[in-house]
Amino acid sequence: MKFLRMKPGHGEIVLAEGDPGVREDEERLIDAFREQLDAGMWAAVPRNGADGRRQAEMVRDYRDIPPDADRVIFFPRASGG
Repeated sequence: MKFLRMKPGHGEIVLAEGDPGVREDEERLIDAFREQLDAGMWAAVPRNGADGRRQAEMVRDYRDIPPDADRVIFFPRASGG
């Protein structure tokens, strides 16, 4: 699994990578997940919709990541009002 962060002008930046089935990797992934959410980022798991269109499933907790997910993308919340 990869954790990626969207950075304007740079595309996707790899934050963490590992196998959730390996304890040390999972601990690193959990720490990276929490760090991004604590920094105000949102997290989403990319999905292909039934109609072929790309979609994303928002996740708020590491345990909410679907077991078959290969990546989680973090992106900044919209600013302004």
